[in-house]
Amino acid sequence: MENYKTLAFLLCLTAFAFTQQSQTISQWRGINRDGIYQEKNLLKVWPDAGPKLLWLNEEIGHGYSSPVVTSKQLFINGEIDSVSHLFAFDLKGKLIWKSPNGAEFFGTGYSANFPGSRSAPTVYNDLVYVCSGMGRIACFEAASGKEVWALDMVGNLGGKLNMFGYSESLLVDEKNVYCYPGGAESNVVALDKFTGKVIWTSKALSDPVSFCSPLMVRLPERNVLVTLSREYMLGLDAGNGELLWSHKEDSVKLEGEHCNTPIYADGFIYSVSADNNGNGAYKLELAPDGKMVKELWRNVNVKNAMGGIMKIEGKLYCTSDDKKLKCLDPETGLVVDSLNNMRGSIIFADGHLYCYTDNGYVNLIKLSGSKMEVVSKFKIEKGTKEHFAHPVIANGILYIRHGNALMAYEIR
Repeated sequence: MENYKTLAFLLCLTAFAFTQQSQTISQWRGINRDGIYQEKNLLKVWPDAGPKLLWLNEEIGHGYSSPVVTSKQLFINGEIDSVSHLFAFDLKGKLIWKSPNGAEFFGTGYSANFPGSRSAPTVYNDLVYVCSGMGRIACFEAASGKEVWALDMVGNLGGKLNMFGYSESLLVDEKNVYCYPGGAESNVVALDKFTGKVIWTSKALSDPVSFCSPLMVRLPERNVLVTLSREYMLGLDAGNGELLWSHKEDSVKLEGEHCNTPIYADGFIYSVSADNNGNGAYKLELAPDGKMVKELWRNVNVKNAMGGIMKIEGKLYCTSDDKKLKCLDPETGLVVDSLNNMRGSIIFADGHLYCYTDNGYVNLIKLSGSKMEVVSKFKIEKGTKEHFAHPVIANGILYIRHGNALMAYEIR
């Protein structure tokens, strides 16, 4: 009996430790990379001028990177004087430190119109992992900004820079950092999170890199790393890099505008892209062992380059290139409701969608079944260039990045 009690106690400690560990990640589009923020008691309606602005910083440099927020700090990437920087702020907006991370992306030709930072940092415990638009991956101490290790995906891993620069927000788990250099041989790579040492390389399909921030699907038999290359969705065994399956994108626009992180729910993967005549939005069934997928439907009229796709209470949501926010039935892929003038990025918290549109408006949208209703909105007046960065909600605060400006709004 005593041994049983001891075993039960140890199991409880293990479960507690796992729960605590699972909450140490702050990353792109929330803890599960699905755009859902577990915030409660938020404002249901905003004042006409918008929620209260708590603080503003216009010195984070140029770029499109979203912030990530922990219980104590906020981290964001930006370009200053052609150099990529990681910034750390306290939650009142005071700069704690900034650390350089090599040359930032500026592009040539058409891509020169979109210079600056691309990806969001990833914070795991007391370490921060970042990638510049030129492919320099670095690990920093969260408290001090001291660089722990760094490498270059082109120079060290044989990667190939694409037209618009590296844009993935690094995926980090208990042991590894996963990245997509896009080389013919070292197509996808896993690195030791503490040293940067290569754990495995995968040739995958040798397809060039796109702009996707990958997703980890945790199954009983294996963990599956899901990402998008220029022409395919790929599923790799996260333990060894083995290519398990691929799903062909039917057409490619420019560099393959596959920027959205796929989402996984109840055995299915959902994704959306912006190909001219390609998949649009689609649903795949993932085998229980993670070794294969089967397409169930696609809706070619729902095209979204980088605004995110979400599954909330039995419905799918995403904005589309026809400037509509669309609600889809996940069983059929058919549109069941839509709102006009809503092309941009979306997140969700406390019963509402937050849509930050490419014309600078932040919309608060109430969900009721399949119906959507805009209950409040305000316009972002500060900042520079395009409204591309995804919003973030943490500790009752809505964070918006617009170019060189970072804003914190009280929404509780």
